[in-house]
Amino acid sequence: MGFRKISHDVKLAAIQLHERNLLSLQDILDSCGFSECTWFQILKLWRETGDVVNHQPSTAMRGRLRALDREDIDCLLRLVRQNPDYFLNKLMHLLATNQFISVHFMTI
Repeated sequence: MGFRKISHDVKLAAIQLHERNLLSLQDILDSCGFSECTWFQILKLWRETGDVVNHQPSTAMRGRLRALDREDIDCLLRLVRQNPDYFLNKLMHLLATNQFISVHFMTI
């Protein structure tokens, strides 16, 4: 089964059912519809933090940090539109002198 979001309430209900021994683990997994691996991740998080949702800042911001911000990209686009015959090394030099940012040609 692929990734799908499991609601906070379902996770808490599963934890409560397990801690109160109201259902067997297999019945909880079948009822809630998540795998054993997911269950043990939820249980581990519950035991470590007292919550079933990971609130760490690393989950809020995903992906690689960007070398260029919007202003740098706009400058680069203007340069390319005005001078379509410039090579990458010239664009790198212009970014370094005009925007004070040094980037690899692969970034451009």
